[in-house]
Amino acid sequence: MDWLLQGLVDGVPGARHALVLTADGMRLAHYAVEEDVADRLAAICAGLQSLSAAVAEMFPGADQRTRMIVIEVGGGFFYVMAAGEGAYVAVVADEGVDAGLMGRQLRDLVVRIGEHLASPARREGR
Repeated sequence: MDWLLQGLVDGVPGARHALVLTADGMRLAHYAVEEDVADRLAAICAGLQSLSAAVAEMFPGADQRTRMIVIEVGGGFFYVMAAGEGAYVAVVADEGVDAGLMGRQLRDLVVRIGEHLASPARREGR
């Protein structure tokens, strides 16, 4: 899966790191980022996903699933996009990144490999 992330990072000018993670923060794959940083980003994503679930409750009648989170800070952006049941793709990008291109590339990646990224919820005793 790392080569798919490489295509995303190399294909979007300004993209720096990419990873795939489970909803509970377990890193599944990464590209252009050290393992300890990837693990830290995965844990951050788990927290963001939890917070976004609380926001989704404000929209009764909707499916209440987080689709995308974008955080802009001085120096860059952090993107998190749902990629199958219980899986997410996260990208760190410089502030000069084309946000529209990043969104399209993330969507295309998720469509191409979403089924392979599914991470079902863990069950007690398994």
